[in-house]
Formats: sequence, structure tokens, C-alpha cells
Amino acid sequence: MAHILVVDDERSICELLEITFRKEGHRVEVAKNSEAARRCLQSNIFDIIISDIRMPDGSGVDLLTYAKEVAPATVFLLITGVPTVETAIAAVNAGADRYVIKDHELVDQLRRAVRQVDETLRLKNEAGYLRRELRRLTGLDNIIGHSPKVRVIFDLILTIAPQSSRVLITGESGTGKELVARAIHENSTRSKEPFITVDCGAFPETLLESELFGYMKGAFTGANENRQGLFQAANGGTLLLDEIGNMSPAMQVKLYRVLQEGKVRPLGSTEEADVDVRVIAATNRDLEKAIAAGEFREDLFYRLAVIPIHVPPLRERREDIPLMVRAFLDRFRKSMGKLVDGVDPAAMAKLESYDWPGNVRELENTMERCVALETGSLISVDVLPEKIRCGLHPGTQAMGELPANSTNGHAKIPEGGFDLEQYMQGTERAYILAALEASGGVGTQAAELLRMSYRSFRHYAKKYNII
Repeated sequence: MAHILVVDDERSICELLEITFRKEGHRVEVAKNSEAARRCLQSNIFDIIISDIRMPDGSGVDLLTYAKEVAPATVFLLITGVPTVETAIAAVNAGADRYVIKDHELVDQLRRAVRQVDETLRLKNEAGYLRRELRRLTGLDNIIGHSPKVRVIFDLILTIAPQSSRVLITGESGTGKELVARAIHENSTRSKEPFITVDCGAFPETLLESELFGYMKGAFTGANENRQGLFQAANGGTLLLDEIGNMSPAMQVKLYRVLQEGKVRPLGSTEEADVDVRVIAATNRDLEKAIAAGEFREDLFYRLAVIPIHVPPLRERREDIPLMVRAFLDRFRKSMGKLVDGVDPAAMAKLESYDWPGNVRELENTMERCVALETGSLISVDVLPEKIRCGLHPGTQAMGELPANSTNGHAKIPEGGFDLEQYMQGTERAYILAALEASGGVGTQAAELLRMSYRSFRHYAKKYNII
């Protein structure tokens, strides 16, 4: 059965349509004006919208335009009591699926339209699939948002993609820097060639050198055969150097030489090989501060940052959160086979007000958890993580949950007890974040501050969606 939204300022029309379609087994919600309808669209997924053209706070055509932007698969039926040629043309141009006149046949016409909606949705889903495939192939479908900052990034991607200029993508962990890099590649003339990613912070210096440039048999202990490096593997395509800010000074020198000359020399070889690779670098560090601190080469920075792109954190584009929530909800409800098709307004308010230190990656993981736990038709506040329910920020705890130490050195249990595991996880996450901030985002230095190996540090950072 369809999920229907009726939008009309006439109470009698709303009641009539609600009763009619509920009797036929459909789920029906009602909005008395355009603003209420927009709020419904931000937190729910509808199969059909039935909307009047004339409303006190806006037109149905404007609502249609908005709906097609945030929910392009939804069937939109416009109804009017004052039909004119102009409104009909406007409805068709805006993409209305039906244009129905309010007369004695209104209910019958809408019934027929709703009965045909399964076939209509099938056709629209096929068209939507093709559109999604096209956007997936261009890499833009994975970048979700319609805020001004995201639109600027979309425009920049399409402008610079056909060129071979190097790009430096900056932004906090979890903001989607790799998605931007992939979109640049997919829209370039190199799109049919390899797109290869390497995390520069995941390898010790010697291993990173062999990973990037390759090696010859016998170059070092364990080198039992020749191995091609990633620069050669990506020849003709794009190489993303992720977390470039974690590259050692010695490797920075070697990378600069490759970028300058367009040649690589595998370890143990006396010969150089030409490579034609578009290099895109990404980092969550402020490289200009790293340059001032003598931790990053200025000449390499200018080689990499021919075109800089900054991906803003989610807290700076909160208007994108409802759209992302809808997209993740739709993905996970389908993959899990759950009948969850919306978000309770109170839960959406919590999601929009949270700061999302883990950015889009954290929001995605949160929505997966919520869909898995929800037993009703709407994501409720109850299934949100406690830090979001309580509006907590990294390193804070709910009132009464943080155990205090007594003066004799023994821990005190708060009245009513507390969740020790959650407290320990919150503490671990807070110190991981604090160490990263103190080290300017350099993972190896942050690990040293916490007296742990870099491998352990990355384990905890990934566990808490920090990287």
C-alpha cells in the first residue's frame, strides 16, 4: 500500500481524502500548509503527494519543485478548484504527474491515479535507476547535499575534472574527501583508467616508498619478485594520496621529485620509468601550519595545491542533514528489509542539533544503527545513541553518569549506578580527539602522546569513527 501525503488548507478536503484512502489500506498523513508539508518531506518517505495549488503560505507548484529536489521518486498529484491554462502549464513544466480539478469527480479521479501508481512507480524507478547509475558513474551521486557550500563543490568538480591539474582536498575526517576525489576522476578524461587510493599514514616510511614506487627482486629482504608501484599501476589514471600530511619529510622529498619530473625509480633499480598520473592529495591537517612548524615542505605544498578544495564539516552545513538522513534511511531500510520509512520530528531535531564530530561517516553509522534497532515505522528518539539523545559533545557524559573519585583514591559509584562500558568508550574517544588536536592532526604524534603504538591508535580512531 502507498504512503500518501495530503496537502490542503481546506479541512474538509483533507478529511475526505484521508478517510477515502485509509479505507483502501493506504497510510495517509495530512499537512495543512506548504511549510508543514516541507517538514514532513524532510523526515518521511512518501510514495504519493496530493497537493492543492493555492495555499496561504505558498503555491503547490513551489512545493512540487521542492519535492522533486528532495524526493524525485515521489508521485506528485496537483489539485485545484480554480483551473486555468497558466496553472496547468506551470504544473506540467514543474513535473506534476497528474493535474486534477476539484469537482464532483475529484475522489474518483484520485482513486484511479493512486491505483495506477504501482505502474507509474515502476516506470519512475526504472528512470530513477538510470539517473542514479549515471550519477554513480560520474561520482556525484555519493556526495549528498544541496547547501550552498556543497553546490560550490559540485560546480568546482565539474569545472576542474576535465583538466589534469593537481588537486588538494582538505577537511576533517569523515567529511567525504575521497568521494570528491573519485568524482573528479569519474568526470575526467581519465575515467576509464585506474583510480587508486593510498593512505600515506598507514605505512612506515620504507614501506610507503616501495608501495608508491615499487621494487625490484632482491632490493631488500623479502623482495622475492619485481613489484609494480602504485604510480605505475595508476598510469593514465588518478592516484589519491590520502592523509598526505602524515608523510615523512624524507618521503616528501622523493614525492616532490616524482611530481616535478614525471618519473619513478623502483627500489633496487637503476632505471626510471615515465608515469602519466593525475595526483590528488587529501588531508585533515592544516598544511600551512605544518609548513610553519617545519613539518611539511612548502615546495611540495604548492606542487599539490594547484587547485584547493575544502570540504566543510557537517556542523557547518546542517541544512544537508535531513537529506542525508533520508538517503541513508532509504539505503538501510532496503538492505535490511525493514518497514521504516521516516524519522520522528523529535528525533530529526536531535539529529540536526548534534555537532557530528565524525561528520558524514558518523551520521551514516548512526542511521544504520537506528534502522537496525527500530521496531516501528518511524525512527524514534529512543533508538538514537545516548550522546545524540542527550545532546552530548565528545568527552562529556550525561548527568549522574560520570563517576567521581573520592578523596581517599577510591572510585565512587553514582546513585543508581552507571554504564561503565559507555563511560570508558567516551573517555577513550575524548582522549583520541584531544591527542589529535594537540598534535595538529598527526596520527603518529598523537599515538606518542597516548603512549601507544600507531597501529593501536588507528584501531581506536577507526572504532570511534574519528578517521
